[in-house]
Amino acid sequence: MANITLVIGESGTGKSTSIRNLDPKETVIINVLDKPLPFKSALENYKKKTSDQKGNYFSTDNYSKIISAINHISVNDLSIKNIIIDDFQYVMANEFMRRATERGFDKFTEIAQHAWQIIDSAAKARSDLFVFILSHSDEDNSGKIKCKTIGKMLDDKITIEGMFTTVLHSIVSDGGYKFLTQNDGSHIAKSPMGMFSQDFIDNDLYFVKQKMSEYYTGV
Repeated sequence: MANITLVIGESGTGKSTSIRNLDPKETVIINVLDKPLPFKSALENYKKKTSDQKGNYFSTDNYSKIISAINHISVNDLSIKNIIIDDFQYVMANEFMRRATERGFDKFTEIAQHAWQIIDSAAKARSDLFVFILSHSDEDNSGKIKCKTIGKMLDDKITIEGMFTTVLHSIVSDGGYKFLTQNDGSHIAKSPMGMFSQDFIDNDLYFVKQKMSEYYTGV
């Protein structure tokens, strides 16, 4: 089982920036919207994969291609230790928009299933892989701030946070970018007891990876 983490938060709160300290030689970024990465040396360190060129960065919102990439890396590319899926919510939103003219409710079940399949494939990848899924947040009717989907019709099918042991919430606090590690009553965040010594940590996935490794393996 791979180490999977969900990072949720509003736009501009440091989710994508948190990639900055990961080793690009060990990292593949799947950028759903193909947005520019917001940190120095991103263009130098993350080269776009094409049909005739190897790379550690590519863009797709197609769930089956994302699953294929995860499975390929898990089996065939042992040098890769980190997979980032950025703007995960648009895998669901873009499929919904493409299917907006379809009648009936089956499409909601299928979109939920596709999101579930991505997370399930990530969880079943090899044990030395760290998969970070970055997604926007949304506030539900009860005031809880959760992972953004496409609304109640999909939320009735799948609770995305429930598929993760670790859910971090990106927040701007006192002018700094932080990850919340535990539920504060409104933000849905969680992590195993003792993994992090503080409720707020720097928005740094390298640090998160280190703490997860220490917690689970003692290394």
